[in-house]
Amino acid sequence: MKKIIIIIVALAGLAGMLYFAKNLSENAGKSDNELIEFAIEDVESIDKIIITDKFENVFELRKTNGIWTDKKGGCVTQDKVSFCLDAFKNIEFKGYLADNSKKKFTNLMAAQNIKVKIFQNGQWSKTWYLGPAAQNHDGQIMLLDDAEQGKSAFPVLMELNNMNGIIDPRFYADPLQWMCQDLITMKLSEVSEIDVKFNDEPQRSFKVTKKDSDMKIFQKSKQLTGISSSSIYDYLSNYQDVNFNTANYELNAIQMDSLKRTTPFCELSIKKVGQKKKTYKLYRIVSGPEQRVGMAEMQDIDLDRFWCELPTGEFVKCQYFVFNRLLRGDAYFPLDLTGVKTHDGIQFIESETIVL
Repeated sequence: MKKIIIIIVALAGLAGMLYFAKNLSENAGKSDNELIEFAIEDVESIDKIIITDKFENVFELRKTNGIWTDKKGGCVTQDKVSFCLDAFKNIEFKGYLADNSKKKFTNLMAAQNIKVKIFQNGQWSKTWYLGPAAQNHDGQIMLLDDAEQGKSAFPVLMELNNMNGIIDPRFYADPLQWMCQDLITMKLSEVSEIDVKFNDEPQRSFKVTKKDSDMKIFQKSKQLTGISSSSIYDYLSNYQDVNFNTANYELNAIQMDSLKRTTPFCELSIKKVGQKKKTYKLYRIVSGPEQRVGMAEMQDIDLDRFWCELPTGEFVKCQYFVFNRLLRGDAYFPLDLTGVKTHDGIQFIESETIVL
C-alpha cells in the first residue's frame, strides 16, 4: 500500500513538472508586465469609444439604440465606426519587442500616442495606446491598459488578422472626418413643403407643397396648373439622398461670419411632415483664375462647387452637379423664366444636363 502511494505521488509530481515545462515553453520570452489581450470578441457590447490623438484632440462616439453618434447626438458615418469595431475584434498578437528597444518605445509612446478608450455595457473595459508602425508597416507597436489586468509596463507588436497594414488610420479625433456626408435624406411620404428661393434671379424661384396625394407647384405665389403627378414625384425623389462634397477645412470663424453677412444666391427650405422648416443657404465660391463659359463673358466664380450653410450654421462644400436636380425646377415644371439671363448668375446650372 505504501509503495502504491509513493508511486501515485511520483506520477503526480511528474505530471506537474511536465505541465510547468509546457507552460514555460509556450510563454518563453514573455514578461508578466506585457499584456497582449487587446481583442474584444463581443463588439456588440461596445457602446462608447473615446479617441484622443497625438495633439490631445478628443472625439467621443456613443451608441444609442444601435446607432452611433457623436457626444452630442450628431450624425457620424457608421462605416467608419465599423472599421474601429473590426479592429477591436480582429487584432492579434504579432510579437514582443527586443529587450534593447523596450525602454526606447515605452518612452516614445509615453510622449506621443493615439489613445483609444473602450467601454462595454457602460463600463470602461480597455484602453489602447497606439504608437509607431512596425518597421515593414505591417502592424503597430501598442500598449494595453485593461480593467482587470491593469496597465502593461511595456508595449508589444500587434496586427490585424484580416488584413495587412497599420492600425492607427482607423482612429482619429477630427470631428470633420466623422461627419455624415448625408445632407438631406427624405422619403416621399415625409415631404410637406420645398421652397427654392433665388435671391439674385427671383424668376427662377418656385415652391412645391404636398399633403398626402395633393401636390401643388407655385411660382411667384401663383399655382401652376396642368402638371402631371409623375413630374412632381420625379422632382421630389431627388431629395431621398443628397450628399455634400467635403467638410469645411478652409474657412475660419471670421471668414464664416463674413460669408454669412453676404446674400446667398439661393435659399433651399425644406419642411418634413410634423417638423420645423430647415433652410440651407448656398453661397458662390470666388475662384482664383477667371473662367469662360462657352463664348460668354469671363466669370470669377467656381463653376463646380459652392458653400452651403447648414441649418446648424456650419459650412460644407457642395457640387452643382448634385444640386442641379434640386434647383432646376424648369427641368420638371413649365416655369416662366422670362427675363432670366443665360450667362450670368447661375450659368453653372445651364451648363449641366439633367437626365430624367
